[in-house]
Amino acid sequence: MWDRIHASRRLQLGLLAALLGLTAWGARAGSGVRPIQTSTTAVVQPKAAPRVEVAFVLDTTGSMAGLIDGAKHKIWSIANQLASGQPTPKVRLALVAYRDRGDDYVTRVRDLTDDIDAVYAELQQLTANGGGDTPESVNQALHEAVTKLSWSNDAGVYRAIFLVGDAPPHLDYQDDVKYGESVARARQRGIVVNAVQCGDLAETTPIWQQIASAGGGTFAAISQDGGMLALTTPMDDELSALNRDLASTLVPYGAPAEQAELEAKRDRAAAASPATVASRLGFLSKIGGRLNAGRADLIDAISSGDKKLAELAEPELPDTLRAMPAPAREEFVKQKLEERQKIQARIDHLSKERDEYVAQESARRAASGKDDGFDAKVRDAVRQQAAGAGITY
Repeated sequence: MWDRIHASRRLQLGLLAALLGLTAWGARAGSGVRPIQTSTTAVVQPKAAPRVEVAFVLDTTGSMAGLIDGAKHKIWSIANQLASGQPTPKVRLALVAYRDRGDDYVTRVRDLTDDIDAVYAELQQLTANGGGDTPESVNQALHEAVTKLSWSNDAGVYRAIFLVGDAPPHLDYQDDVKYGESVARARQRGIVVNAVQCGDLAETTPIWQQIASAGGGTFAAISQDGGMLALTTPMDDELSALNRDLASTLVPYGAPAEQAELEAKRDRAAAASPATVASRLGFLSKIGGRLNAGRADLIDAISSGDKKLAELAEPELPDTLRAMPAPAREEFVKQKLEERQKIQARIDHLSKERDEYVAQESARRAASGKDDGFDAKVRDAVRQQAAGAGITY
């Protein structure tokens, strides 16, 4: 009997000691030991990258030849500027080219996309033609920029339209949506509307000013040809050489049209001027060191984890890989990736040096009153307006 009593008491004392031990463990949580949590701990999600969405609404009638030619050379420089914000934003661009009724087209729309290579290709196809009477289809172009593009609806995104032209809108087209209504709709959607006047046509100025004021944006007057000065740097030649080396690592994949698209992007970049190539590489460096914008080639797709070589069907492979056995394919991709990483490391270094050089040169030009072209006006407007989306330039 006494044995059973002692055993029961020992069990009670053991339970009491365990309970006291748990209490002391909880009290020592500040020393690194954490108590058991009975509630669910919230998982902290990584903060999403900020976003920039910019649409260029361009007059492409005959008088705009200088601006269009300059934009073809500067679009990568502008994209590089947009991607230089902190934190590094994801950039989408759109083009709305407009002329007038009776011309080859009234509008041509390239939707918002992160494939800046495709935007560059579209811009290369634009020519200055048509027009005739002074007013143009500005109303339709603005309306389509607001309503036909895939603008995001999320908060904290910098969304902006840059209307660029030299002539006022037609106000006698009865079926037009007037520019004031389109600007109001843009503001409701959180889109800033900027107006850049090329030349000094008196009847254009008050309307462009009104559009910018109502659109929460800036009005800028620039020379008829856009005033975009060529800027070369000491890094451009080496970056052009590195671009050729990088292009040699291209491994296209997918359907024949998809492979042809990747090859066309490579060829367009190779044909561009050294300054354009350098700006393009600077942009790509900022978004992770990719070979091109938009759809990745096979090396980038595999290195990012989006694709696995073994899972691709034979028709999706380029001819060079189809001719190899599986182990040789893996080795080929590995070697291309290592080669690309070495080239990209040098590109990243030079691109940072080039950004610093361009910033210093732009500041010098601004101080002397020579930094007033279209690209500079875009840069200055974005710098002021993107802060509201948490992006610092």
